[in-house]
Amino acid sequence: MEYHNPVLLKETVDGLNIKPDGIYVDVTFGGGGHSKEILSRLGPNGKLFGFDQDEDALANALPDERFTLIGENFRYIKRFLRFYGVKQVDGILADLGVSSHQFDIPERGFSTRFDADLDMRMSQKNELNAFKVINEYDDASLRRVFYDYGELKNAPALARTILEAREKKVIKTTDELKVVLGKYLPEKVKNKVLAQIYQAIRIEVNEEMEVLKEFLQQTLEILKPEGRLSVISYHSLEDRLVKRFMKNGMFEGEPERDFFGNFSVPFHLIGKLIVPSEAEIKINNRARSAKLRIAEKK
Repeated sequence: MEYHNPVLLKETVDGLNIKPDGIYVDVTFGGGGHSKEILSRLGPNGKLFGFDQDEDALANALPDERFTLIGENFRYIKRFLRFYGVKQVDGILADLGVSSHQFDIPERGFSTRFDADLDMRMSQKNELNAFKVINEYDDASLRRVFYDYGELKNAPALARTILEAREKKVIKTTDELKVVLGKYLPEKVKNKVLAQIYQAIRIEVNEEMEVLKEFLQQTLEILKPEGRLSVISYHSLEDRLVKRFMKNGMFEGEPERDFFGNFSVPFHLIGKLIVPSEAEIKINNRARSAKLRIAEKK
């Protein structure tokens, strides 16, 4: 199956500062693009673990004895590394968001381009899907999803319209949802607003913000001193979490000061924010909103 070209490939892997005999983790394996690059820089004693909860990605497992692919959500990174006898690693790479492959399979329901059942699950093991969000969530829950995850100011109106529509008829497909919300989708901004609506539902279905927080918190324990964390995010919600965590090891508030008034933080930042070049965006449109941040554990 075709998967997307890896975004910021060289920059992301460079950020890991690969040691030939080190242990690394690619928590968003996908088509294996970043993993192949990491393996190309590892020596015979190096080790790479990949994580991916999408069953489709398992078909891309790399035939390399240094590589182990784990078919699970990366929120369980610590548990599964322990299963393989690994307590600490030299670097972790995460390319967040949805892969082009997932967008390009119509029946997954991720893309605004196709009609499909309301699904949007990154793993078919998940019980929650987009159908349940749209047809079973109450008014307050729908407003929360659209406001918090889609950053849509008209979240109350969207929620109310969905509730009124589903009283008459179950909303089964993405096209039916578009019809229900049609008055909020003027042609000039239709694609932008639809993308925000889909993003909000997808984040809720896959618990993306909770997963990201759980993952980042575990990196504090899993990374060795001087171990690197290299993370690509695609929207402001993800990037804010990653930025704050790398800056002070927290998602809210400020770290405590020591006796001398100095902050004690677990990471120091490596370089500045990295974004793709115009040339890369031209070749790979998915890269247009990518932001790469790199940190090293103290």
